[in-house]
Amino acid sequence: MSISSSAPWLKYYGSTPEHIDCPRLTMYQMIAQTAKSAPELPAYEFMNRITTYSDFLQRIDRAARALYALGIRKGDRVTICMPNTPQAVDCFYALNRIGAISNMIHPLSAPQEILFYLNLSKSKAILTLDRFYSKVHTVAEKADIKPILLIARISDELSPLMKIGYALTEGKKVPKLPKDGSYLLWVDALKDASGFLPEDDGVYTDCASILYSGGTTGTTKGICLSSYNFNALALQTIAASGYPSIRGCSMLSVMPVFHGFGLGIGIHTALVGGGRCILVPKFSVNAYADLLRKKRPNFIPGVPTLFEALLRAPGLEKLDMSFLMGVFSGGDTLHVDLKHRVDEFLTSHGAKVQIREGYGTTECVTASCLTPIDYARDGSIGVPFPDTYYKIVKVGTTEEVNAGEEGEICISGPTVMLGYLDNPEETEHVLRRHADNRVWLHTGDLGMMDADGFVYFRQRIKRMIITSGYNVYPSQLEKIINAHEKVLLSCVIGIKDPYRMQRVKAFVVLRPEYEPSDEIRAEIMAYCRERIAKYAMPYEIEFRSELPKTLVGKIAYRVLEEEAERDET
Repeated sequence: MSISSSAPWLKYYGSTPEHIDCPRLTMYQMIAQTAKSAPELPAYEFMNRITTYSDFLQRIDRAARALYALGIRKGDRVTICMPNTPQAVDCFYALNRIGAISNMIHPLSAPQEILFYLNLSKSKAILTLDRFYSKVHTVAEKADIKPILLIARISDELSPLMKIGYALTEGKKVPKLPKDGSYLLWVDALKDASGFLPEDDGVYTDCASILYSGGTTGTTKGICLSSYNFNALALQTIAASGYPSIRGCSMLSVMPVFHGFGLGIGIHTALVGGGRCILVPKFSVNAYADLLRKKRPNFIPGVPTLFEALLRAPGLEKLDMSFLMGVFSGGDTLHVDLKHRVDEFLTSHGAKVQIREGYGTTECVTASCLTPIDYARDGSIGVPFPDTYYKIVKVGTTEEVNAGEEGEICISGPTVMLGYLDNPEETEHVLRRHADNRVWLHTGDLGMMDADGFVYFRQRIKRMIITSGYNVYPSQLEKIINAHEKVLLSCVIGIKDPYRMQRVKAFVVLRPEYEPSDEIRAEIMAYCRERIAKYAMPYEIEFRSELPKTLVGKIAYRVLEEEAERDET
């Protein structure tokens, strides 16, 4: 019997159920259900201002009326180009309420990227902040379908006192909006929202939201996800958390709303479970430390760079972190050395939990695999969520390999996407029906599963260096380099070479207490020679004060590759 069909990971579930009945409801209906059962509990908090579930539901309905009054109908796409703010959350669920589709994008996207997103989605409206008006307005004018431009303001969501403080600080940096009728303020749209709201038809299997692949493996693609996908994720995550309920608990929602991790877990999971989202519109190490001290969140989902920041956040020396109930890492590889350092930090600060690594892809909203609460294994990304199956296949085939063998990670379960937006060829390529009659998502990631069903991520299949005929996997080298006592982060890339095809180069960020020097470079090289095969050895180590990051905080190795290509020409 194959590993995937025998599901050996189930014996490590503990109190987690093997199966979850996901209601046939839309995301809006799931939130409405929570609001009716716990109306006075806080749904989200923004800049110290709390919105209860009862008020939240009213805000969603008001926003839904406003969007309907503007002509947005079932199946229409509306782009949300926002950081983590109340308006972004309200609009997301309001669109779901009327059967429209949210198109989630990063507000710091380049103009050409925004134009691509608008045209691909055929968006009829776009919601963004006043500080991004100029860029978005210019782009919107060039779009194939000129969208209604809706402008939200941070100040509209602040208490009177906070509003004054904001006007004297961050508000000064926001350019004044023109008075030319080129946009509609979100607050003005809401003022007129007293009209008709169509009956909620509750189609939970239609496309409800479009998220985008990170673009790290080629052309960026729109990923169509249903309410069922999001709701299944929320219930799976709560079940796998190790707690029977998260009602009344708080989630530090620092991961961005346009990202599957931030939207699916940081916001939707918390709200389905009756938790409180602490909305963080802009991340900084100082603000992060301040939030931990003042808000004492119960759950923190984040990428590895967020937890690396935890180790150098100021003013946490005496903080008792026993308030933490769950710390979850995903979105990028959590190197074993960093995990151990974060675990030591948490333990020394009174936390009763350790960081739990998960894995997923935006094609499954986000996480579909998580380290069991009492069964961490070094280097493992955990075991599949309830109702979710993993298998490892020989690359380029549907043939399952044996336990311990590397191959492509494939996933089957209720969070697997509907498909890529207007891209049936790519959809057919990654969603394949295997001999077991299940539809499997071929992730394009290289990994391994042990005999107990624990999964180990290696790296993207396409992220491979070929040097002198040998395959070299950068993430494996980074894992070794990152374990050096003086190294904080590293990134390994391949540089074109006329003889070897590619040669290996490492970019290294040292820990704060060390300064780059030839001596440390020689020390790291000597360390590598003891642990890395000669053909895979870095020919050069370049020190950096920081590494470029993608919009979601992953190390942007492609930026370093592009720099290297320019240097070579």
